[in-house]
Amino acid sequence: MEINELYALFLASKGVNTDTRTLEPGQIFVALKGETFDGNTYALKALEGGAAYAVVNEYVEGDDSRLIKVPDTLRTLKELAAFHRRQLGIPVIGLTGTNGKTTTKELIREVLSTHYRVAATKGNLNNDIGVPLTVLSIGSEAEIAVVEMGASHPDDISALTWVSQPDYGLITNVGKAHLLGFGSFEGVKKAKGQLYDWLSEHDGQAFVNVDDENLYGMAVSRPLSIIPYGVAGEDAVILPTSADQPYLRMEIGGQELDTHLVGAYNSANVMGALAVGRQFGISLEEGMAAIAAYVPSNNRSQMTRTERNVVIEDAYNANPSSMAAALDNFAALADPCKIVMLGDMRELGEDSVQEHIGIVKKLDTCGLTHACLVGEEFRKALQEAGTPAYVKWFATSDDLAAALAERPLTGATVLVKGSNSMRMGKVLPTL
Repeated sequence: MEINELYALFLASKGVNTDTRTLEPGQIFVALKGETFDGNTYALKALEGGAAYAVVNEYVEGDDSRLIKVPDTLRTLKELAAFHRRQLGIPVIGLTGTNGKTTTKELIREVLSTHYRVAATKGNLNNDIGVPLTVLSIGSEAEIAVVEMGASHPDDISALTWVSQPDYGLITNVGKAHLLGFGSFEGVKKAKGQLYDWLSEHDGQAFVNVDDENLYGMAVSRPLSIIPYGVAGEDAVILPTSADQPYLRMEIGGQELDTHLVGAYNSANVMGALAVGRQFGISLEEGMAAIAAYVPSNNRSQMTRTERNVVIEDAYNANPSSMAAALDNFAALADPCKIVMLGDMRELGEDSVQEHIGIVKKLDTCGLTHACLVGEEFRKALQEAGTPAYVKWFATSDDLAAALAERPLTGATVLVKGSNSMRMGKVLPTL
């Protein structure tokens, strides 16, 4: 079946789904195959459950006319999404970066929503499956779209820009993450820079944080149309915080902005969102009001006052740059009892132990009462660098949660952070 024929079926359907558990009648089921699963085995079940069609690999047996057999179902999903993108006729903003992608995406969505009907990536659907699903979810009512793109391998962004075909792009930052896949920091820059490459080749424009020498260097080394932004060059000031008011506060253009974001590192995300808004005719006042009203709810820099403690939850992911930024922000808080609970940073390859040692040494600058470190990489780091008296090590987040349940913590300000696979969120109910 040609892609235009499949697209006609898509337009007549209720959308695309790759998971039979959430499949709705009238949707097209695309059977994807991974290392530990094969959606093709659920194709007939999907049809029985009301799927309009099932896109399956050619080896699937059966002559049901609703089975659409293709050589590669994931490739077909991407081709269908790219075809849909070409029909939309609306501006698309592509977003990537080592840290801050989701927060920046949410801020951009909030700002643009003051004037436009905005379609944006939901949750963390930012990989080679999530981006096609995001693009296919953009309806005819949308006036602008924001597509988040994640990467853990060298050519991921190149593949995702082919699907999303952005007119504008923004890289939040580049840092040491997924080094196991990228090989080095230069590999990270090259991979993220593929968004700039796409924009250069397709007459797009890039929103560039000119305060960031890595991003600025990457941008000006290409024949790229740049829309600059930044804290330093835009009459913006980061205002002091306190234990009673730990959220990011800024003065921009002589106007004060109080956010619900924890961490001065979010200032660049704020300025990026305002720059996008400005490009699309949204005033500074409107943009700042939208950002002030935004409350994060995605395990990223959330602050919660429990019955016993103040908890800063940043347990969705971690890498050396985001961990250092979180600790710098935590160090700036004036509080008599500050405790960090950190889980291993994953996928750092041969640099892993040294990067964890760097975090252990940084703890000395944070004015901590205690530090709880979780995971094998931190164990190796402590073994090599030495264990400060205020640091305790735990093998797993379950072990830490059990210790906290046995000896409840009260009256502390606590930072919880770690790679998602460390499941640091397990300690939150004990705080």
